[in-house]
Amino acid sequence: MLSRNTLLTGLVLASAVLAGCQESESSASNSAAGQQAPKVQVGVVTIQPQDVKLTTELPGRTASSLEAEIRPQVGGIVEKRLFEEGQAVKAGDLLYQIEDSTYESSVEQAQADLESAEATLKSTKQTYDRYLTLKEQNNVSQQNLDDAYVAYLSAVAAQKKAQASLNSAKIDLEHTKITAPIDGKTGISRVSVGALVTAAQSTVMTTIRATDPIYVDLAQTSVDQLHTRTLLAKDGIEQGDQTVSLTLEDGTAYALEGVVKTREVSVDELTGSVTVRAEFPNPDGLLLPGMFVRAQLSDLRDRQALLVPQQGVSRDVKGNAIAYVVTPENKIEQRILTTERAVGNQWYVTDGIAAGDKVVVEGTAKVRAGVEVTTVELKRDAQTGRMVAANAATTGQ
Repeated sequence: MLSRNTLLTGLVLASAVLAGCQESESSASNSAAGQQAPKVQVGVVTIQPQDVKLTTELPGRTASSLEAEIRPQVGGIVEKRLFEEGQAVKAGDLLYQIEDSTYESSVEQAQADLESAEATLKSTKQTYDRYLTLKEQNNVSQQNLDDAYVAYLSAVAAQKKAQASLNSAKIDLEHTKITAPIDGKTGISRVSVGALVTAAQSTVMTTIRATDPIYVDLAQTSVDQLHTRTLLAKDGIEQGDQTVSLTLEDGTAYALEGVVKTREVSVDELTGSVTVRAEFPNPDGLLLPGMFVRAQLSDLRDRQALLVPQQGVSRDVKGNAIAYVVTPENKIEQRILTTERAVGNQWYVTDGIAAGDKVVVEGTAKVRAGVEVTTVELKRDAQTGRMVAANAATTGQ
């Protein structure tokens, strides 16, 4: 058993420890009351209206501005091919020659038939004129005069028919020379010399395509078109210049700019899209029909656009775009934004931000709504693209 002295000694030590703790807590409280924790410092960008061209990225394919499938209009043996595959041709250039002896013979036959019909016409006309004179002298019956007149009319019709047959034979003879109907480049020849072709056959002899200028058919959803119309109804937003730039299949940018030529007036029921046709110059033939491209269409312009740096915008659990704004009282306020589209490394915002708002772009992880902060005004360095203090010198100067 412990002695009475031992118990008294333990009580005295416990009292001393408790008194020490109370003194320490009192000292810490006094220190906290005398010195507040420092405010969080954040980097902000002041939002100012800008004149911005708004672009839409659309997929598309190139297409010939003119295309002609060459088929024979008369039948026969291909006697000559007078072009090199892939060469440029002009309208009227001779492409193929079909063996024409049969058609020349038909022209000669038709010419002979016409001459015979004209001779008959001349004879019947003379007979009719003579009968008219005799009728005035009552030396011929009315029946004979009527018969002469009918013979004359029949000869006129026969002469016209013979003339038409000659014209048709000449046309067929002319069609043995197959010429280019448009300027462009020829494709691969699908028939060779010695091949038998027939009039209006389904097999194409070759195809001519005009590629300068060239069309680019873009697919824009009907929803996007409706959305564009909705934006146009807002103040300060107007239609863009409708210029189009291209990114090719290998990721390179096409050097020349195009412009919207027309828009389809109906929606494709299968894809729900509308075709927007743009026209591009193609002097070097870099764009070939059928190529897949991506286009940037300048369809809108906002002269009072509000752009927020993307690093200052995050998403909540519902997927809403949010940003932290510093109020005039230097307190953090959370805003839900309506982001329309990306413009470079910024978001084009149509709701949730006003001109003059200070948006936090650095230090967002350290703040929450209602917290008081200190701010440093930032700007984007034009050369490096990084955020720097607004009063800092530009990199490289």
